[in-house]
Amino acid sequence: MATLSTPRPPARLAPRVSVPLRLWHLTSLDAPTVAVVWTLAFARAAAIQLPLWVPAVLAFGAWAVYIGDRLLDARAATTPLRPRHWFHWQHRCIFLPLAAASLLLALTFIGSAILHHQMPPATRERNSLLAAAALAYFTTVHTPWHPATRRLRLPKELLVGILFTLACALPALARAANPMALLPAVPIYIALAWLNCHAIETWESRPVASIQPAALTLIAAAALSTLVTLHQPGTSALLLAATLSGVLLVLLDRFRTRLHPTTLRALADLVLLTPAAFLLINH
Repeated sequence: MATLSTPRPPARLAPRVSVPLRLWHLTSLDAPTVAVVWTLAFARAAAIQLPLWVPAVLAFGAWAVYIGDRLLDARAATTPLRPRHWFHWQHRCIFLPLAAASLLLALTFIGSAILHHQMPPATRERNSLLAAAALAYFTTVHTPWHPATRRLRLPKELLVGILFTLACALPALARAANPMALLPAVPIYIALAWLNCHAIETWESRPVASIQPAALTLIAAAALSTLVTLHQPGTSALLLAATLSGVLLVLLDRFRTRLHPTTLRALADLVLLTPAAFLLINH
């Protein structure tokens, strides 16, 4: 049996194909990439330009959090690790300093913004709330709970969806002239982030199960929201991108048995980058 100090390698290692895509996923660079794209897309939908320190903080902060999360998952594992966890554990002597440096850079950007009065007090309050929520996430997910109180815990996938989306949307919401116009996109993107995590968990733990009922519900809700917000082109485009991501997740679910698990996992994050098309078209 594996112990906390001797995680077991995955049963199947990643194939020698799609090296850039695999490394993008295995090094946890997928999360900061999606975070930056979503943050800029929310800002574009609100017709505002964010200061450069905002996406920088999101990128470095997300990378540090995801590295830490995967190392903690690997350390606590009692079953064979997923390739991404094994990769982090194998190279933990590299990833630990990288995570610390990324967190330090994120804090440096925040400190510089406060020092130069680039961060309004309201934004500071929201960032404090997000930091507290992130701490609650790590406490909830990585701290053993008594079985009697385990039912009080929110599912990890839902926690990730809420925290990730709010971190991406709040910079735009805090600066938008009409933040209410963006609100219809927030629950849709929370659901999309949850669906991404749910799909990965389902494909890895229950290969015969399908995510299509949940995905089709999201697609219908996103498409309806797109039509309802046609009078707000930015928000409508944001919702259209979410609809497309949902469709692509359905296609991945349909062809999941033909893809290597690591490739499938990387593609599940890649399809979340559909808002990048919105950014390029409106550039």
